[in-house]
Amino acid sequence: MTGQALTVLSADSPGLVQSVDWLALAPVVITAAVALAVLIADLFVPERAKPALGWISVAGLATATATLLPLRAGDRTTFCLTGDPAACSYTADHFALVIQFLVLAGALVTALLSVTAVRDTRMPAGEYWFLLLSSAAGAALLPASRDLATLIVALEVASLPAFALVGMRRGDRLSSEAALKFFLSSVAATAVSLMGVSFVYAATGSLHLSQVADRLQHVPGQLDTLAMAGVALTLVGFAFKTAAVPFHFWVPDTYVGAPLPIAGYLSVIGKAVGFTGLILVTVIAFPAYSEVWGPALAVLAALTMTLGNSAALRQSADRPNSAVRLLAWSSVGQAGYLLVPIAAAAYSDRDQIGSTVAYALMYAAVNLGAFAVAALVARTKPLHRISDYRGLYAERPLAALSLAFFLLCLAGLPPGIIGLFAKVTVFRSAVDAGLGWLAVVMAVNVVVALYYYLRWTALLFRTPGGAAEGAAETRTAAPWPVTAAIVLTAVTALVLSGAPQLVLRVASGSLFPQ
Repeated sequence: MTGQALTVLSADSPGLVQSVDWLALAPVVITAAVALAVLIADLFVPERAKPALGWISVAGLATATATLLPLRAGDRTTFCLTGDPAACSYTADHFALVIQFLVLAGALVTALLSVTAVRDTRMPAGEYWFLLLSSAAGAALLPASRDLATLIVALEVASLPAFALVGMRRGDRLSSEAALKFFLSSVAATAVSLMGVSFVYAATGSLHLSQVADRLQHVPGQLDTLAMAGVALTLVGFAFKTAAVPFHFWVPDTYVGAPLPIAGYLSVIGKAVGFTGLILVTVIAFPAYSEVWGPALAVLAALTMTLGNSAALRQSADRPNSAVRLLAWSSVGQAGYLLVPIAAAAYSDRDQIGSTVAYALMYAAVNLGAFAVAALVARTKPLHRISDYRGLYAERPLAALSLAFFLLCLAGLPPGIIGLFAKVTVFRSAVDAGLGWLAVVMAVNVVVALYYYLRWTALLFRTPGGAAEGAAETRTAAPWPVTAAIVLTAVTALVLSGAPQLVLRVASGSLFPQ
């Protein structure tokens, strides 16, 4: 471990020494500290000054993101066992830093969108910002976690505040129903995962991922079935977070019932949490049982992308909430693509997961951008219908061009070069691993998805439905935090499209220490 550290010696256990690297922990600690500060400040700040809590949260997330820069070497660890220095509970390697950047930057965009949403819908500011920051802190902790206990705790810290955020619109039946569905299904999935972790611990006697990996290679014959069951059950909770079939059923209703910034947050950060957990437990902890999770994830990937794209294809443009439902089902389809390199890692080497990380970076920028434009349109057209976007170019040219670019990136079409390159890296990982059938399924699904992405894109440039309505909307100024979120995501996607080699570098590089 490099850098200064605080060494704590326990008086009761003189042999137990824990080194705490506070710089490595800074992104998580700052986010959590700001969450606590906002909650306490809410007790004393008068109502007219409550919007300041939002800007404090934005500043805190920006600061936490900036603290990743001193860690870019990716060589810091903390909370390591004295008897086995390689077994650490927290590791700030390149994998953790990339995912933490995705999580914190995504939470920052969500916070910008939320500043206006909290004020307009009169949601309780203190509770909202505390819950959002707490969830972001848990999501930032998870990629650096290197033992099963910390992984589960981080998963729940990221998830529990999200339940309350989904149901934050008090008096809204859809919001309450969405929160209840999300909560019940998530708790059930977590309970199954905890049982799996207990089985793995019983078979190996350790919770640290590196030690679990070593001991699973030499599990006694009488414990092999127990270990295999533990591996399968542990994956359930993380598969739920990724919205992989058959754990996807909560997605459409939850996205529709949640405040729009939170729907975008769940579609990106929620998925990042799930995929990060899947990568850590499969590639690092359970490589000895790759013959169990490899085929299972390959089948899940095929089912997820097929069902998600098929459901998105069926969305009616005039149905209320059809725009949010299309984005929800689209996110399920995209989850299928993200699963492909993880499944491929079971058949080749673990560096395949770089393709998942590269695709997640692209998806985070463009999907949050799409939700940002949806938040802007919803200010005057709150039914969230796809038909509400007809003629958006005549009313808000920059917003329409941004949304068109985001949709083309998701489809993998020029000028969304970043989406094309990300899909190629995922496709290549399947081919390199010998999963030709999965590559064919992915190619078919990409073609299917083109239809609904292009249909929505074409609608943006058609003649508006009513001239008076268009004129009225043109006179409505866009709140600058929402505009900033759209610009931030659009610029990020443009930069990535202009330099796709960045995606290739992440996809082909080794994110874990050798």
